[in-house]
Amino acid sequence: MQFRIALLPSLTALVLAAGLAVAAPRARADVAVGEQHEMAFASDQTMDLVEGVLRGEGILFDVLPDNSIVTLWKPADNPAGFFHSMAGMKPRFRYEITIVPEGGAKSKVIVNVRTEYVPEADIAKYKASQRFNLFQKLDQLAADLPPARKTPNRGGVNFALLPNEDLRGLAKRVTGNPDNWKAIAERNGLNSPTDVTPFQTIWVPDSLIKTAPQAQVR
Repeated sequence: MQFRIALLPSLTALVLAAGLAVAAPRARADVAVGEQHEMAFASDQTMDLVEGVLRGEGILFDVLPDNSIVTLWKPADNPAGFFHSMAGMKPRFRYEITIVPEGGAKSKVIVNVRTEYVPEADIAKYKASQRFNLFQKLDQLAADLPPARKTPNRGGVNFALLPNEDLRGLAKRVTGNPDNWKAIAERNGLNSPTDVTPFQTIWVPDSLIKTAPQAQVR
């Protein structure tokens, strides 16, 4: 009898170790699942929009030196498995967000949801698009409160558009070549020759300006 009692703790330890090894693949310690969304804004403007949505959702986050965003860990909804609970491993998740410039007034939002000790079958429900409709809310915020256009203030001239003038007309007037509208649009975060409003101020680099430009606004 004494021999059997002495072996019982060791046998229990072996069972626990075996059980933990079996449970681990179903709820891995560190899993990241990504998704992405296109935005019709420059990367710095998209960053402002993402931060606005996160604040509106009450999600705490840090902006890293590389301008990526990492949210603070939050407890996951699903309870810890038996063996993970015994080991003090609590299911949790967070978001890692990167804004990728795509030229002109376009950028891409890449969002990874990182989970710990969450069953693989449940990971998808923690995606930002599923958890709090991040991308839908980004588009809605952009439509309701679009960030202000940002233009340079050195190495060029700000021109006020004339009545009924688009970027092609401005390019012809101040550079002599209407095809320069593309270069002007890219520097002003615009998408097309008509993506302007009457009397809007447009920045044109010195390298494109012909001699004696007209209608300047310094």
